[in-house]
Amino acid sequence: MTKIISSPNCGNSPKMEFLKQLNIAFAKGNSEFVTESVTDDIVWDIIGDRKTEGKEKFVEELEKMKSQQATELIIHQILSHGKEGAANGIMKMKNGKTYAFADFYVFKDAKGTLIKSITSYCIEI
Repeated sequence: MTKIISSPNCGNSPKMEFLKQLNIAFAKGNSEFVTESVTDDIVWDIIGDRKTEGKEKFVEELEKMKSQQATELIIHQILSHGKEGAANGIMKMKNGKTYAFADFYVFKDAKGTLIKSITSYCIEI
């Protein structure tokens, strides 16, 4: 079971609520929700690690990460404006490791919730 802690300001808008649910789905290993939330030409750039292009490769990366279960997700901030959004926080893993993360999202358009690119910064703390 993954414990979720989120700051109260993370649900002020539909897009902010969507990004909150996306991060929760990622932490819980709900790859179906995450996969349904991205475009076919998704680009995921994990800075300093790897860059994944296309939904098929994106799904493969999610499946690899599924084995690394999070025990706690702390969302500090979620921001959204137009076609862009961001989230940052802490993820504690079952293996005892803890990571700080910041994800920057570009949506397909300003009104929808399909993500066309993610830039992730992740460091072990």
